[in-house]
Amino acid sequence: MTENPAAAEHPSESVRSRIITTQPHTARIWNYWLGGKDNYEVDRAAGDQIRQLHPGIGDYAQADRLFLGRAVSHLVADRGIRQFLDIGTGLPTADNTHEVAQRLAPDARIVYVDNDPLVLAHARALLTSTPEGSTDYLDEDLRNVDAILEHASKTLDFSQPVGLVLLGVVIFIGDDDEAYSIVRRLLDALPSGSHLVLSHTITSPAMPDVDDAVAFWNEHGTPKLTQRTPEAVARFFDGLELLEPGVVSCSRWRPENTDGAEPDEVAMFGGVGRKA
Repeated sequence: MTENPAAAEHPSESVRSRIITTQPHTARIWNYWLGGKDNYEVDRAAGDQIRQLHPGIGDYAQADRLFLGRAVSHLVADRGIRQFLDIGTGLPTADNTHEVAQRLAPDARIVYVDNDPLVLAHARALLTSTPEGSTDYLDEDLRNVDAILEHASKTLDFSQPVGLVLLGVVIFIGDDDEAYSIVRRLLDALPSGSHLVLSHTITSPAMPDVDDAVAFWNEHGTPKLTQRTPEAVARFFDGLELLEPGVVSCSRWRPENTDGAEPDEVAMFGGVGRKA
């Protein structure tokens, strides 16, 4: 694994100055758990310590990624969605949103949004669109809804349905009212037929070791994250038509190749909802 992942992309000095290599970062730890190379020793050490507290934590990253693929595939193949606004993109890995969407619909358009400088340094990997489609990247914070929508409108047609993807990102908004408001403002800007794809780390009495892992992270890592109950996660879909099977463990949202056995539950819950 590289000790200087940003250097491979030759980021600008301003971007490089924002990359802090002495403190573990959630995007890089997630990348480590997914088997990626865009992380530092400090991230791997923290990731291993978190795994000691909760051995199944790496499975959450995999479950969340597979959930993304199944949800995007469903929206493209079965719901006719041809454009996506993916906020909280994370570091590029296999089967990014545009890759999944454009395999099924080469003319699909995707706008990625993230404010992590290392993601920005590797953004070119997210801009490898098909000739028929289009991808764009915005270096912006989730809280800046107006700026996100203004920029995204240059690539996406907001008169047509959009797939709004928010995987593991509203966990970084600690205030509940603010978190729900942000999601609502984004959805309000999208037309009927648009869909929300959202996942979120949960807290549950059945998974106390998850709370310990999150507490460790919030003490040592950045940015801090907030757990919510499954019921609180479901509130993000208020007013939407919630697709079956509802808000569930990401591993259990329309799983494939299970041979009839229900997959193990993970503490990353997700769902897909349609705007009427």
